Amino acid sequence: MNPPRAGRTAGPADAPAPAADPASRRAGSVGERADGPPDHRPSPGAVGLVLARPARLLGVEPFFMEFIAGIEERLAEHDLSVLLHVVPHHQAEIAAYRRWAARGLVDAVALVNPAVGDRRPRVLAELGLPAVIVGNPEGATDTPAVRTDESGPVRDALARLLELGHRRIARVGGPADLLHTVARTRALREGCREAGIEPVVVEGDYSDEAGARLTARLLAAPEPPTAILYDNDVMAVAGLEAAGAAGFAVPDRLSLLAWDDSPMCRLASPPLTTMSVDVHRFGSLVADTLLELVAGRPATPRESPAARWVRRGSTGPAPTD
Repeated sequence: MNPPRAGRTAGPADAPAPAADPASRRAGSVGERADGPPDHRPSPGAVGLVLARPARLLGVEPFFMEFIAGIEERLAEHDLSVLLHVVPHHQAEIAAYRRWAARGLVDAVALVNPAVGDRRPRVLAELGLPAVIVGNPEGATDTPAVRTDESGPVRDALARLLELGHRRIARVGGPADLLHTVARTRALREGCREAGIEPVVVEGDYSDEAGARLTARLLAAPEPPTAILYDNDVMAVAGLEAAGAAGFAVPDRLSLLAWDDSPMCRLASPPLTTMSVDVHRFGSLVADTLLELVAGRPATPRESPAARWVRRGSTGPAPTD
């Protein structure tokens, strides 16, 4: 596998490309360069990915590195690379898109973490930057998307916990404004309501600090949960350590379930049960859509493989006391 070439970031060091409108830039796209006559205006040779999140999380959260590797592996086959930029918030992300469009630095953009009231798809359309939404967009949109099933896996995880006898269930979610967080929370609440129980849901930020702090808070409650679901692997691993510090044996007294399935889940002690996501495949599907956009072709509807239950040592029957 080709290593990710994702260390390049947008900024003053980027040399401005020759002025060209988006349509003329796409004319020199990967598909036409491979199969048709060459264009006299070369493609920038890159697709853009802006991550609006604390840069420190990239060093500990495996998801985006594996996701970028999946994109890059497919793009490298067509002599394209990923232009990665890390910013603190969506306002800075939109500013990056405006710079990229003005300088002609990218052929297309992968838009990650769609959010409630998201302005980014509209801004990209106004800038003429082709884009693919990574996940499920809010409402009707002309922007293509690689969709994900967020509700089904949550219901599957809940059903398995209920089979193990768990009735006090908590979830450490991601940021509440992200659409996949909203969908997962809704699915958990609906499933619990059907089972006649009420879950406890708290908001995290995918960091180990949040995982440890929120787990400690949940376990300090008068009736602590017997099972906790986490929205990523980093928070789950930190939650496992916090549970041990609080005297809750896993899985005898507390079951833990992570989302995603990085090596840290398998190397934990005990190994963490996960809703396992083929993140590399997810990235490859996004890259396939980007290649279609760069080539000026209609985007094929795609859906990421659904997360699936992988049971390991961190889940067991609910305690009887």
